[in-house]
Amino acid sequence: MAGSGSSMLYSFLLFVVILSLQEMYRGKLASSELFTILGGFISSLIFLVLLTFIGNIQETCGMRTGWGAVILAEAVALIAASTVHRVCITTCFLFSAGLLYELNKLSGMMLSKSESKSRRY
Repeated sequence: MAGSGSSMLYSFLLFVVILSLQEMYRGKLASSELFTILGGFISSLIFLVLLTFIGNIQETCGMRTGWGAVILAEAVALIAASTVHRVCITTCFLFSAGLLYELNKLSGMMLSKSESKSRRY
């Protein structure tokens, strides 16, 4: 796994790149139904990398992460989706909910693995 500092840097750079590309191609993303759904998915990727960035900042500062980070990242992703098309807001929310569910499941698996390793030693 990457450390908090490098993960924070990579997630911030990905956030900037994804947001810039989405804004550059927002006309194309709003041109058809399929591209509008793709725009919502791209906005949900913004949610994912921004959530990673905020979580790493909170971990570095020693703060406890919680639902505030999720709400802030989702709000920014929904605002970014609203610049493309109205339907992108809905698809972004749905894709973000799915990504958050999978991220929570993955986090629980990794936590149970690390706890089982610490019990053995």
